[in-house]
Amino acid sequence: MPLDPAEALDEAIDRAVAAALDEDLDEDGDVTSLTLIDLGTVGRARLVAREPLVVAGLPIAQRVFRNIDPAVSFEARAEDGDAVEGGTTLAEVSGEGRGLLIGERTALNFLMRLSGVASLTRRAVDEIAGTGARILDTRKTIPGLRRLDKYAVAVGGGVNHRMGLFDAAMIKDTHLALRPAIEPAVARLLERGLTPEQITVEVRSVQQLEAAIASGAGRALLDNMDLEGLRACVAVGKGKIVLEASGGLAPGKLRPVAETGVDFLSLGALTHSAVAADVAMEMELGS
Repeated sequence: MPLDPAEALDEAIDRAVAAALDEDLDEDGDVTSLTLIDLGTVGRARLVAREPLVVAGLPIAQRVFRNIDPAVSFEARAEDGDAVEGGTTLAEVSGEGRGLLIGERTALNFLMRLSGVASLTRRAVDEIAGTGARILDTRKTIPGLRRLDKYAVAVGGGVNHRMGLFDAAMIKDTHLALRPAIEPAVARLLERGLTPEQITVEVRSVQQLEAAIASGAGRALLDNMDLEGLRACVAVGKGKIVLEASGGLAPGKLRPVAETGVDFLSLGALTHSAVAADVAMEMELGS
């Protein structure tokens, strides 16, 4: 039985946090903190946004510290999805000083990466507001972190597309190079039991779009088309098939594409080109 999405995300967080800590600590642990900080020394820390950002990853940062020290106190002062100004305290953490120092970089890495993705997504969503189109993610994610990357897209207001090769089909130009006809390709997928909504055909012309519609596919990816080509496809396919514009899209040049009437804009840039947000941990001696 497939995992519930929330359960799948929880398991993905566990795997990612365990792998990240193992990568940082190996067999010898944090040689600096274990040598310099006496056992029993209590620390207090603040996780602080150093620039405006959309928060994503606080539950994952908490998981990092709790994996190191289950007794740590983690008090979130913001929520994932919040747009905050620079200088905002995102969370306050207190507990065994060694544990806070051991978890610092791993927790920040997750927060910075995911907040960067969420912030870029929010920028894209805001850019096309009012057009009726929506922002979609892709599979162009960091290997091993896909569910976390896609979680950050959702936090930023984007829509998650297929999680992998297993949950939906996309007939790309590379498939058509080996099986060149759209209609029999879609027929095979329908025979396998996929629904039309699970089948996307990548098209580069109105003629290919018409073939995708006739075959019973539920979605068409309009690949690397100019605005004129997108409008022509919208005129033919709107209401008959879900239309997704794709290819080199990034914030700053989205609104004209959205205004053509497509249903979705898919942006690999959300996850392959997001710049990490600036988040820091400020530490002081506790009591």
